[in-house]
Amino acid sequence: MDKYICIHGHFYQPPRENPWLEAIEIQDSAYPYHDWNERIHAECYGPNAAARILDNEGRIMDIVSNYTRISFNFGPTVLSWMENYATGTYQAILNADKQSIGWRSGHGNAIAQPYNHIIMPLASNADKRTQIIWGIKDFEHRFKRYPEGMWIPETAVNNDTLELLAEYGIKFTILAPHQALRLREINTAKWHDISGRIIDPTRAYRCRLPSGRVINIFFYDGYISNAVAFERLLSKGEDFVSRLMNGFSESSQWPQFVNIATDGETYGHHHRFGEMALVYALNYIESGGLAKLTNYGEYLEKYPPTHEVEIVEYTSWSCSHGVERWRNNCGCNSGGHPGWHQEWRKPLRDTLDWLREHLALRFEDKAKEYLKDPWKARDEYIDVILNRSEENIHTYFDRHAIKNLNREEKVLLLKLLEIQRHTMLMYTSCGWFFDDLSGTEAVQVLQYAGRALQLSEEIFNHNLRESFLEKLSAAKSNISEYGNGANIYERFVKPGMIDLKRVGVHYAVSSLFEEYPETTNIYCYSVTRRDFQRMQIGRFRLATGWLCLTSEVTWRSECLSFSVIHLGDHIFNGGVHPFPEEKEYQRMTDEIITAFKNGSFADIIRLMDTYFGTHNYSIGDLFRDEQRKILNIVIGTTIEEFEASYRLMYENNNALMNFLLKTGVPIPKVFFTAAEFTLNLELKKAFERDLDSTRIQQIVDEIKKWNVSVDSLVLEFVIRCRIEGFMENFRKNPSDISLLQNIEDALKIFPTLPLEINLCHTQNIYFKMVKTVYRDFLQQAKAGDKNKAVWTEEFKQIGKRLFFNTDIILSHS
Repeated sequence: MDKYICIHGHFYQPPRENPWLEAIEIQDSAYPYHDWNERIHAECYGPNAAARILDNEGRIMDIVSNYTRISFNFGPTVLSWMENYATGTYQAILNADKQSIGWRSGHGNAIAQPYNHIIMPLASNADKRTQIIWGIKDFEHRFKRYPEGMWIPETAVNNDTLELLAEYGIKFTILAPHQALRLREINTAKWHDISGRIIDPTRAYRCRLPSGRVINIFFYDGYISNAVAFERLLSKGEDFVSRLMNGFSESSQWPQFVNIATDGETYGHHHRFGEMALVYALNYIESGGLAKLTNYGEYLEKYPPTHEVEIVEYTSWSCSHGVERWRNNCGCNSGGHPGWHQEWRKPLRDTLDWLREHLALRFEDKAKEYLKDPWKARDEYIDVILNRSEENIHTYFDRHAIKNLNREEKVLLLKLLEIQRHTMLMYTSCGWFFDDLSGTEAVQVLQYAGRALQLSEEIFNHNLRESFLEKLSAAKSNISEYGNGANIYERFVKPGMIDLKRVGVHYAVSSLFEEYPETTNIYCYSVTRRDFQRMQIGRFRLATGWLCLTSEVTWRSECLSFSVIHLGDHIFNGGVHPFPEEKEYQRMTDEIITAFKNGSFADIIRLMDTYFGTHNYSIGDLFRDEQRKILNIVIGTTIEEFEASYRLMYENNNALMNFLLKTGVPIPKVFFTAAEFTLNLELKKAFERDLDSTRIQQIVDEIKKWNVSVDSLVLEFVIRCRIEGFMENFRKNPSDISLLQNIEDALKIFPTLPLEINLCHTQNIYFKMVKTVYRDFLQQAKAGDKNKAVWTEEFKQIGKRLFFNTDIILSHS
């Protein structure tokens, strides 16, 4: 009997975008990466698009995409980030689905997901419907086909959710084995109760719903999936293969289907090199003919269900109490804080439910003045989210409006629709998953609530915030310093709220250092400069200007005037104000500039207070990335002075340190501190500048001599980026043999370094060039081109230094 294997990866990360900027700001906990999406991409999403198959000596024989051979779903919020910041991997994922369609009888590996990972059984009916529609539309937009299946967040399920999936043509979903209630053979009457037991996961099941609609359900193998996720099964590819094959039963008489499901991040992020264990298993099973790799759609077409199943409603894969983890103190938590409670979960959900219902009523009442069907318009607002061009938004309103709308009316409706988007985003499941209300994920959902409240106040001129905070105060933090949800909101959400004036403040302060063009974008805001003057006297800088700002999300616009002065170090003073009459603006500008030229800095401060009031702004009002950038500029001189002091201390005492070393006298710790700091800094700078292999070797020898620690995290990142830069430049200019030699010179240094360098991206570029450039140049070399003959030999040597089995990969070219 045929054996089939399907491995499903649920790839998803909590949304991390600032709701006011529609972008992720720098996250220090992800250092040296900019943010956690970037870090997890480097550890998981990217490596799975280019997984290594190794020979017995650990050399690379091939690089393949795991996505072409596993079933997968990606959260739309992750794919939208990847589309902008990891375009190569994004395209590789789309291409993998296309390739799998050819391999799997017309069925692609990718399946869809409700839009932003809400717990569907706990959602309102309207939110369930919109989430499914948005998930389908997002999938169609990216994969250019209708999804056959849909992953339900946390596999949290009830019949209402399945009804909607079936209504929208979804053929199947995937659940945990304990979520089956009872089953029977199709066309028979007798049901068999299996609640409390494990359903056989090696076949598909049909689920007939109360409405009469039908959806198919696959139940993943819980034992193997659990071993992959939590028992380090990925530590050895051979063990992974063995466990998968043990999922088959020799006594079964049907074409068995072993399928497992875990978080996709298991393969590389949660378990380092997990993507290599995965590719090893896939390759070993497929090449050895142990079983046929497939996906859910293909297996379902070949072997339709013979049995019917009913589900246990309000259950999930990650809460043994059903779906209580997302609304009650059920006892499920991360395990990292013994003694902490999660009593805050219920009042958090109750508060957000209250807010959603109030805002839903206001949305419907107001929007129906302009739209044929407000809820249908909300369902189709995903078309705008995926394409915010003016032309597309005009088309959207032409389709839904009951009359011709002016710009102000469109601004109003965009705000209403954004309120609805954020009231759904505030239900992202991660907000309840972890241990405290003050955690990053819970604060994130409160930020979405804050954005919805802010927009609501702009439209309706009412104050729901007080009632919202009163209800939220019932949610108690485990950290006494934070108290309750209202305090957490005031501490972590309110200070980050942004309006057009705040964007103007950011522009004003950063314009002292940035060279902005006449029209620019600051995140999701466009800025047009009508007037701007900047000048500098010594270390003092002044900027004045007139701006018009527009939100590209809501189309709200405002013109502002500003003036800001930098008095050195971290000391800034400035103001922003709605644009006055042009004469008044000109008078203000002339007076402030004259005072600056005269060095009358006290007069400047007085003039700013006169024209802008006492609400002064500073570097603290910059958005986080720009704030960090400008602070680095401001404190750069101070840092250089500290660096010079450490270097001088090390150099002046180097001879003494050598003498103490020879005589066996303990070297004072302060000398080692100076040596460690200086040598790490020198090694970093040596790779940032022109690579001097002699100098680098001297530094490495000194590091080994004094046995000082190296900052592996920072140095590895710097060195890796440098070699990747070399390789990217070589890819663009492959005929330049000097670039090839530079790469080889750099790679010669690596074995001597006191740290391991991640060469994955460099290897990926090399592998792609094998398939393209090397093939052409080899033909030219064979035809007698001596330069190309030198090139191909040099290229081969680089391959060896990059740990390729060049005899295999180059022969296949």
